[in-house]
Amino acid sequence: MTSAHALGHFLRTLPASAAATFLALFPIVDPFGGIPIFFTMTSTWSAQDRNRTAFKTGLWVFVILVTFLFFGRFVLHFFGISLPVLKIAGGLIVANTAWGMVTSTARITPAESHEAESKEDISLTPLAMPLMSGPGAIGVVMALAAHVDNVAAYLGMIIGVAGIALLGRRDAADEIRSLRPDPHAGGVDEQGKA
Repeated sequence: MTSAHALGHFLRTLPASAAATFLALFPIVDPFGGIPIFFTMTSTWSAQDRNRTAFKTGLWVFVILVTFLFFGRFVLHFFGISLPVLKIAGGLIVANTAWGMVTSTARITPAESHEAESKEDISLTPLAMPLMSGPGAIGVVMALAAHVDNVAAYLGMIIGVAGIALLGRRDAADEIRSLRPDPHAGGVDEQGKA
């Protein structure tokens, strides 16, 4: 294999695996769907505390998913779980999540929400795990990594996971929040007066 051929293979594999990982994780992790939960749980916090928590949550999501990317196959082997079984279980988890969205059940139970109010650091639980990098996302990462056999694909997958983790940061939430119309800029206020 010539160096030009190897470079060409690397440049094709890296973006393809990054895009595949990002697109496979996006509907499962649903980083924008967690924004209302994040603002609800941190509504009384200062902007600095929210930024710190959002950064730590993104970091935890990255660490969790990359850990299972590299070591998930060993966990499966240890417990004697085959890849087809993992795919079926992951499909059932995704179907359960979809059913919860259709029937509008809460992603976090009231007990979890109450516990989070009293916690000082909610970045690992419940935000990073199980909200963003729960069993569905872990299953997807492990299934994607099962057939990877070169460094370029692993690097691409790490880039895809990093993209998902970055979307979960509060900065993205602020950008979405800034799109909301200003209630004091004219129009009708909360009491219905012009």
